[in-house]
Amino acid sequence: MALTGVWIQTMHDGLVRADQIVGIDAYPTPEIAGKPSRWLLDVSLAVPVGSGGPGGWEITSLHRTLAQTSVEPGGAPLVLAKLLAELDAAEAAGVLRAVTDRVATGVSGDVRFTFDPFDGGQQSGGD
Repeated sequence: MALTGVWIQTMHDGLVRADQIVGIDAYPTPEIAGKPSRWLLDVSLAVPVGSGGPGGWEITSLHRTLAQTSVEPGGAPLVLAKLLAELDAAEAAGVLRAVTDRVATGVSGDVRFTFDPFDGGQQSGGD
């Protein structure tokens, strides 16, 4: 994929360029001290990151969270992969965002994606 003109908004880290993505994953966090588990939609980037500890230096891929929900985000990784392929084929340029919808109970629901082209228009995908 070229995707050098497509940027993806992360939850806390700003923007990452879509051509750096090498993986898309959804997984639950563990429950900690009475806090409920949450589901994360992450992308893995083609950038190694390391950290040291008593056992030595560990190298892994860099992950960035796009969305957090209280329920499994279903097919969001596949929807995102398909949308990135469509944007690549269209030679698009702009910012892609993951949006979590709140259901009537106030709980985060499914993840959908919006794309804001740099030319000023707006498109939505993954609905």
